[in-house]
Amino acid sequence: MSDTLFDQLVLAPVLLPLLGAGLCLAFGRFAGAQRLISIITLLAVVASASVLLYRADQYGPQSFNVGGWPAEIGISLVADRLSSLLLLISTIVTLCVLLYTIGQGIVEFGRDTPLSVFYPTFLVLSAGVSNAFLSADLFNLFVGFEILLASSYVLITLGGTEARVRSGTIYIIVSLASSALFLIALASIYAATGTVNFAQLAQRLPELPDNVGTLLQLMLLLTFAVKAAVFPLSAWLPDSYPTAPAPVTAVFAGLLTKVGVYAMLRTQTLLFPAHELRTLLLWASILTMVVGILGAIAQSDIKRVLSFTLVSHIGYMLFGIALASELGVAGAIFYIVHHITVQTTLFLVAGLIEYRSGTTNLDRIGGMARHAPVLSILFFVPAMNLAGIPPFSGFLGKLALLEAGADQGDWLALAGVAAAVVTSLLTLYAMAKIWNRAFWQPSGEAEGDTPVPFSPMAFGGSLHGRSGISTATQRETTWETDTEGERLPMRMALPTMALGLVTVMLTVFASPLFALAERASDELHERTPYIEAVLGDD
Repeated sequence: MSDTLFDQLVLAPVLLPLLGAGLCLAFGRFAGAQRLISIITLLAVVASASVLLYRADQYGPQSFNVGGWPAEIGISLVADRLSSLLLLISTIVTLCVLLYTIGQGIVEFGRDTPLSVFYPTFLVLSAGVSNAFLSADLFNLFVGFEILLASSYVLITLGGTEARVRSGTIYIIVSLASSALFLIALASIYAATGTVNFAQLAQRLPELPDNVGTLLQLMLLLTFAVKAAVFPLSAWLPDSYPTAPAPVTAVFAGLLTKVGVYAMLRTQTLLFPAHELRTLLLWASILTMVVGILGAIAQSDIKRVLSFTLVSHIGYMLFGIALASELGVAGAIFYIVHHITVQTTLFLVAGLIEYRSGTTNLDRIGGMARHAPVLSILFFVPAMNLAGIPPFSGFLGKLALLEAGADQGDWLALAGVAAAVVTSLLTLYAMAKIWNRAFWQPSGEAEGDTPVPFSPMAFGGSLHGRSGISTATQRETTWETDTEGERLPMRMALPTMALGLVTVMLTVFASPLFALAERASDELHERTPYIEAVLGDD
């Protein structure tokens, strides 16, 4: 009886947010009710993900066949160590971003708004991410992508400003193109094997001719590379993310590209263990790291710097996937967890900087270390973590990847090691640039600069304001509007602090976390536990 209940718990991370979204729509005119429903829903998902991670680590992959249909013809959800770990960390991040959003007041309630869609859309996004992580077949993975992409279309254009609609259009076109390519890959795989179930594909794909298997592998990699923003398919990201409201950008940066990385990791280890495209993946990882970070150091806006570093550090994860060794995959898993939390924290801090100064343009801000010391600490810790300064988790994850590359010893792997080191140094330079110009340099010393005066409307004002890059902020209490803005809005700062604390905890508990990543890597390479979890009852 208890095992049956635990099996059904695999469905909770997908079902609960969808039910919560429905309840939020039912209370579309009541802001307090929507907030409470959203918080309770995500807390429940965090609890269920924690239980799933414990059981997956102790007892093996947890599986559930929706509706009782056999895995071959139905929808199967599987929580192994990898998927449950990413599910837990992504839900924690989503909860912190939701609390930040509530503090910022990014809502659409009012007499002219018959129905608020932000909270239900946010929960649907969470459901899509969970479904993608837990899916045990390619078609349901496609559905998961489409759920999160449909909700992201709404969130990225929130407020309807010209810049957001323009960037949202680019995002939608790229996403639709990748979805079309995904459908073509699905049709081709089904025509070649007669199934899209992961477990069955793991058994049938090795039986195909080598050229057919390589073509199918390339089609899936191309699809997921677009979604993960792998160079040269990453140009859409820096132009799309910075224009969205800060919490929307944060959750996109933390989660959406990682779903693409997860899909690459899952399919490469489970479906294509022979790794015929290793050379291609290594070159893609090297170019993603180097080109991304070169783009970052050329920017003068904090959000754009962070967007390019986001692209660059996808290369680290791809490097571990390309190496395909147990240490390389473990390093990639550890780095995914690290990057989800750190990158999200930095984008939330960017939102606080914009709230405090009215802009994220480095030419127009300065002196924030003196005027907002707490904010400077909130930026400094995750920035150094992203740059890989010892003893932070970023350093530990990079060290594992460098060791894995050095162990393989061929010139291309060593070139990847060199690119990773250079990228880390340039990331430090990019973070130091932000620190110097935004926090250390006195206000008004930038070339041709005029300091931005404090104004409540400079912080975003209405969701329908004219600025395309402002955070959509609606102040709801008078205590946040201190003279000259000397105080941070605590309802936004506290969730950022909480997520920053999570990044520190990844360092404090790096040893057990990396041990878990190693066990997850072993499980991925073994493949049998996952296959038996899906097909074991058949």
